[in-house]
Amino acid sequence: MKLLHVDASILGAHSVSRAVSAAIVQRFEAETPGVEIVRRDLAAAPLAHLSGEHLAAAAPDADVSADTRAENAEAARALDEFLEADVVVIGAPMYNFTIPSQLKAWIDRLLVAGRTFKYGENGRVVGLAGDKRVIVAVSRGGFYGADTPMAAFEHVETYLKSVFAFIGVPQVEFVIAEGVMAGPGLREKALDAALQDAARLKAA
Repeated sequence: MKLLHVDASILGAHSVSRAVSAAIVQRFEAETPGVEIVRRDLAAAPLAHLSGEHLAAAAPDADVSADTRAENAEAARALDEFLEADVVVIGAPMYNFTIPSQLKAWIDRLLVAGRTFKYGENGRVVGLAGDKRVIVAVSRGGFYGADTPMAAFEHVETYLKSVFAFIGVPQVEFVIAEGVMAGPGLREKALDAALQDAARLKAA
């Protein structure tokens, strides 16, 4: 089994989403002997945000900088990592109601026509990245569940569900630490609950 572990939080050791994603990976390590883990830290080594120059570099005679070609090569490695993985574990904190820009830059390099999706008959989108398990560790400062007043502001789960469904992964699992900044003691309570949920995940 190949497992890709991706983190996007900028908070390092203070990150709740990193703690939860690490616990999920540890669960797989404990239950799956010989699992191969590939690590990508999008805060420590961010991918370049997609630009016109990056797209232009695809032309055989494109006159683009060496930096752009290097950035595209790293993005291609990120895509290969994703496609080769059987399991993808993502640490995705909520920043201003949605995912970090570093995670968006990674996703922009995954959604590539001909690699992770294609257009079939009548323009219908066909996802090409199936047979993959995606688990997302989400941390949210407030409360954004479906039964809360802030539910309409939640654009982490909703966005990631749409993205992965588009490329052929219709079922995404979420382990959520909710309300980590909402009041005294709530960070520890939310983290503990999420870690318990991570410990209950089945690796097979």
